[in-house]
Parts: sequence; structure tokens; C-alpha cells
Amino acid sequence: MKYDIVVIGGGPAGLAAAVSAWEHGARRILILERDKELGGILNQCIHNGFGLHYFKEELTGPEYAGRFIELLRQTGVEVKLDTMVLHITKEKEIHAVNTKDGYMVIEAKAVILAMGCRERTRGAIAIPGDRPSGIFTAGTAQRYINMEGYLCGKRVVVLGSGDIGLIMARRMTLEGAEVLACVELMPYSNGLNRNIVQCLNDYGIPLYLSHTITKIEGKRRVERVTVSKVDGERRPIPGTEMVFDCDTVLLSVGLIPENELTREAEIVMDPRTNGAVVYENMETSLPGVFACGNAVHVHDLVDFVSAESAKAGAAAANYLAGEKDSAGPIVEIANGNGVGYTVPQKLRLEAINAPVELYFRVRQVYGKSDLVLKSGERELLRLRRERMAPGEMEKIVLPPSKLAKADSGLTLSVEEEPV
Repeated sequence: MKYDIVVIGGGPAGLAAAVSAWEHGARRILILERDKELGGILNQCIHNGFGLHYFKEELTGPEYAGRFIELLRQTGVEVKLDTMVLHITKEKEIHAVNTKDGYMVIEAKAVILAMGCRERTRGAIAIPGDRPSGIFTAGTAQRYINMEGYLCGKRVVVLGSGDIGLIMARRMTLEGAEVLACVELMPYSNGLNRNIVQCLNDYGIPLYLSHTITKIEGKRRVERVTVSKVDGERRPIPGTEMVFDCDTVLLSVGLIPENELTREAEIVMDPRTNGAVVYENMETSLPGVFACGNAVHVHDLVDFVSAESAKAGAAAANYLAGEKDSAGPIVEIANGNGVGYTVPQKLRLEAINAPVELYFRVRQVYGKSDLVLKSGERELLRLRRERMAPGEMEKIVLPPSKLAKADSGLTLSVEEEPV
């Protein structure tokens, strides 16, 4: 099998990338999706709040996915569902398997990696105690309730204040369960502020910051958990224990970009994001292979996933049309004070003829502060922010006129206003 572009993943990132590639002139395009339907994680996200940026209206997850699936139907993009990709070579050969076609080796001129992300599990955070049933990742519980029709428990404690955990605290409450507490290790929430208000505050669910679960008890099913306050080193403080009688624990303790295939292809990875290092057009270190969405870095909003993935799709189409790597200077963007990561991580200055959107997260909660972009000691850009938090992805736009003044690597930093 030979295709011009193969998109791995049929979730929001893959759909937006495929549609954009078609709109920019590419034709022989194939989407490989391991699930039995397109849409990815959106299919189980039945709450609203999607589409405000991209479609300028409020949609549920399935409605948002449906919009892109309908756009896809208007193209000639081919789709293979229930198909597992096993391997990608540096020559852009994709090895995949399904029950209809068997084992396939697909040759592509360009590849778009849009595998999304997965949840961190109990094993990754090593909670002490028994090993009973009743412990779920928040996303698993979401699928059980919203797609399979099963209520996971009646008395619930949520560990972690990521957005999925906050949303599931509300969802479990609406289904008749009692959510006893949401427990967060950090001194700040890792979810969007709107979700804290709408999912916890509006339902009287307490949020315990700087706390964690230090023990799980239960024979067959969870029976109780012990929650302790932690100090500045995130170590439990003796004497601060609280015991909750519950039958369910939901884990919302972080998301990990799916990149086993990326690593197998020996694409350069960024340890800050656990995703591929990408240029301004979302191309990876392997020419003709692009990455987008949560496989690159975990997003807050699917609208931003779609916009980023559309950029990757357009770049893949341009690559087919003969636009190759610029031989000009390449600058890397480094973390300065308070910045956790940036995407893209590298810029090819001669290839930039339009403003570059730079996404990043900060390491702590900031009040009034300045974002400062420097090239060496030269200040190129300074932008004011009233508030920033690690749970909310930030974006700045870099004008080509500013980037043209860069004569060395770039550094993005936070300068906080003195109190």
C-alpha cells in the first residue's frame, strides 16, 4: 500500500490534520485508528465547553467530533478503523494490523503522528496500601459511565485535580454518587479554574490542596482511604491524617503523551513534554514526519489541539509539494525562570514568514508578571500577564520582525512584579 500522507490516530488531532492536509492539496491520505470509531476521547466527553474558540459556539465532545467527521466525509480521505499500528521506520514505512486486511506494510511520503495521550495509573505513583477493586483512572470511569452505562461507585474520593478528575467529580454526583473529596498533592489545582468552580464549588465538593492519599484499605473492594497533608517537599505530615469511608478512588494524576512509535522511529524527544521536539510547522527531527495534539504536549482545550493539528496537516501537504527543510539558521527556545516547557522547541528562521504561536506552561502560580523573550542579552518581546498557573496552557505570538533580530538561541522567562 502506498499513500502520500498517513495520519496515525483518528481523534481530534488526526481528524483536523487530515482535513487540513486535504484542503491544502494533498490527496492520497489515510487515517489509521485503533478504536472502532473516529473521534477519540471526545466520544466519552459528553459535557459541554468544547468549540468556543474553534467553532465560536459551545458543543459537547461528541458534537465537536461530529463536526470534524462531517468535514472529513466531504473529502476523499480514507479511514481504517480497528487498526493497530505496530511500528514506524525511519523510511516512513508503517506496519499495522487489523482483522480485515491482516498485517499491512504501508509506504508513506509523509506521516502525521496524532496518537494522543494516556492516563497515569496507580502503579506510576505508588500509593501504599491494599490492592482491592474500585480504583479507576478518571478517564476509565468516564468511559464506563458515559459510553458503557455503568456507575463505578457510590462513595468516591478523587485523587488529583486534573480537568478529567474535576469533571468526573461532577458527573458522579449527577449520577447519584457522593463525592467526599478531591485531594491534590500540589498547593494549587492542575485543572482549569472554570472546572474548579463548575465541578467542585457548585456542588459543595471540598478540594484539599497540599494533600495526598497515603493508604488504601479494602479486601475485595475499597473500604476506606487515609488522606494526609504534605509539606513543601511533598512528604506526608504525621498527625494530619483524615480517613474517608469510600468504595471508589478515581485517579486524575496526569496524562502521558503516547509516543512509543515516535521513540521507535528514533525521533528526538523532549523530556519536558514527553513528546517529540518539533519545529514551527510541527515537523519532527525526521524529515516528512510531523506530530501534533496531545502526542506532542498535553493541551487543556481541544480547540487548541485542532488549530495545532491543522498546522501540521498543512505543513505535511506543503512538504509533498516540494517545501523541504530550510538550510538557514535554527534557533532553540530554552526555559527561563518559571517556564516549564515551550512548543515549538526549535525555529527555522528563514522558513518563517508569518507570526509563530508559542505554547508554554509555567512552573507555579503567578500574579501580575511579565513574559520576557530574549536572544542572548537582547530583549525581543515583553508581554504583561495578570495571572498564570501550571494548570492552564499559555500562548504568545512571535512576530517575524522580532524573530529576525534573534542572533542566538531564545529564552522565555517570567518576571514577577514585586509585592
